[in-house]
Amino acid sequence: MRRFLFRSILGIFFGGFIATLTTIAHIYFGEQSLIDGDLFLKNSLGFIFCGWLFTVTPLYFEIRSLRLSQQTALHFITVTILYLIFALGIGWIAVDITNILIYLIIAVITYSIAWLGFYLYFKYECRKLNDDLKHIK
Repeated sequence: MRRFLFRSILGIFFGGFIATLTTIAHIYFGEQSLIDGDLFLKNSLGFIFCGWLFTVTPLYFEIRSLRLSQQTALHFITVTILYLIFALGIGWIAVDITNILIYLIIAVITYSIAWLGFYLYFKYECRKLNDDLKHIK
């Protein structure tokens, strides 16, 4: 529970930071002196929710009673479905079957690449640690 609260706070602050950066970039590079308050609030809350979602859901990988395939499936389904529902509701993805299918394809490809990268990295680190342990006298 402590880890969940720590990650929640971290994700909320990170989401708020990203919302602030994107707003500043939008004003500076978009050469706009005014922003729409309702749109700012909606997008900022969206960034905060996404920050929370993407920092809390990796906790699945710390549940030792689940196999890696179960952890991965639960994480992927949770992140993909919650983000899709939220993005459709907030207007980040237009409500259209084509856009939803494009999102799902991009999500599967991106998730697969990221998962494979993390898997290979940790496999390499594990091998390196095991080699170091073998050389201890």
